[in-house]
Amino acid sequence: MFSDPVKNVESCGIQAGMEVADFGSGSGHYTLAAAKALMSTGRVYSIDVNKDLLTKLKNHATREGLYNVEVIWGDIEKPNGTKLRDSSIDLVFLGNILFQLDDKDGMIKELKRVLKPGGRVLVVDWADSFGGIGPTPKSVIKKDKAQTLFEKAGFHMDREVSAGSHHYGFIFKKM
Repeated sequence: MFSDPVKNVESCGIQAGMEVADFGSGSGHYTLAAAKALMSTGRVYSIDVNKDLLTKLKNHATREGLYNVEVIWGDIEKPNGTKLRDSSIDLVFLGNILFQLDDKDGMIKELKRVLKPGGRVLVVDWADSFGGIGPTPKSVIKKDKAQTLFEKAGFHMDREVSAGSHHYGFIFKKM
């Protein structure tokens, strides 16, 4: 089974009124799943560098009556690149994005800046390259490397989540 954003979002225990960010949202599968889970009581900030994808995502959310989605054209690897306030976010999604980042440390700094104390991050990424599906073999960020990246930055691993046969998943907590 491939990674299921709805199932992965459910594993996070979203609560009414939460402020959620989808870093590198792409086409917005995590954004839409979170917006539905919040049932219009909180807000989901969908951040990406691709304006066209953000426009399509906003239109899709509006068609589905999900008015708690805000799209932000931004760069998650840059200081203040998300344009979000300091310590304002309860939960961040990093879905299939680690392997695409040039500056993982920059992303981690931005993540730490926007998360509230005790805030969490769901990390889901490709476990390997699967015959042309997913990233190239040299681009894959292995599970142990991802875990080390977050723990070295001061995050505490809350738990692993089952993210599909081709993906790994973690929930980390900002200390």
